[in-house]
Amino acid sequence: MNKRIAYFFIATAAFFWGIIGVFVSFLYEAGFNPTQVVALRVIIAAIILFIYIYIKNKHLFKIKLADCKYFVGTGIISIVFFNWCFFNAIQETSISVAAILLYTAPAFVTIFSRIFFKEPITAKKLTALLLTFFGCAFVVGILPKINGSFSTYGIILGLGSGLFYGLYSIFGKFALAKYDSLTVTVYTFIFAALAIIPFIGLPTAESLSLLTNFKVLFSGISLGIFSTVLAFILYTKGLTAVETSNASIIATLEPVVAAVSSFLIFQEVLNGWQYLGIIMVITAVMIIQEWPKASMKNKHLQENAEQPLKD
Repeated sequence: MNKRIAYFFIATAAFFWGIIGVFVSFLYEAGFNPTQVVALRVIIAAIILFIYIYIKNKHLFKIKLADCKYFVGTGIISIVFFNWCFFNAIQETSISVAAILLYTAPAFVTIFSRIFFKEPITAKKLTALLLTFFGCAFVVGILPKINGSFSTYGIILGLGSGLFYGLYSIFGKFALAKYDSLTVTVYTFIFAALAIIPFIGLPTAESLSLLTNFKVLFSGISLGIFSTVLAFILYTKGLTAVETSNASIIATLEPVVAAVSSFLIFQEVLNGWQYLGIIMVITAVMIIQEWPKASMKNKHLQENAEQPLKD
């Protein structure tokens, strides 16, 4: 796959993740709790992916039993643990603090990518990491002023969400060495659904009645299709051609999209610091893209110019 296309896929995935708050806010208003929203998200995604692959190509379901460890990693250790840590971090601290701690993920990914995939830690990557971290801090409003005090437990949970969120890229990269991106994505959500179902309890008449509400159905299906299925397929596909550390940095476009969507849909006002943060994150994404070197371009032009003489 062309790297430019891979970057586009990852950026599109970040866009779909960025609008998740729109759908989740409707579900919260309807009476769903965080665990139920996570369960709804992964179960819908698992069902949609299963049906799609069953129709398209059943052979994509074939995996070796020994390779289930990769999907325990992507589905349970990453998806389930990340969501559990993130939602509890919000309760212990605040949405803004939890969000910025979540976006320590690129730092974790860069470190693990160096250990497992021997990806170099370059000055360009370190610059992009700093820009994304502080840019996200400005976007979510934790900077330039930090107000309030937070529990150590909340900070640990927030860092845990960043760790588990980042681990998807690591486990996913190992799985992609053996399987198609659709295979990796469907088993990720099958394992995640199986892991979280025991924690949501038996459905009640009240919870089942919620599912007949059009807004709930629309939000749940949109959350499952756009912010989950399409997002993870595109991100996982992009991982096949892009370094995991670079992919995680591009994915930090998510809070930028979230801030802009809140401005457009919920009329939340953006301040100057948030605009600065948006510019910083976009700059970081541009920095880590691999642009063709001028010397290579000049060499190519020179070869084309000399071709008629050789003929």
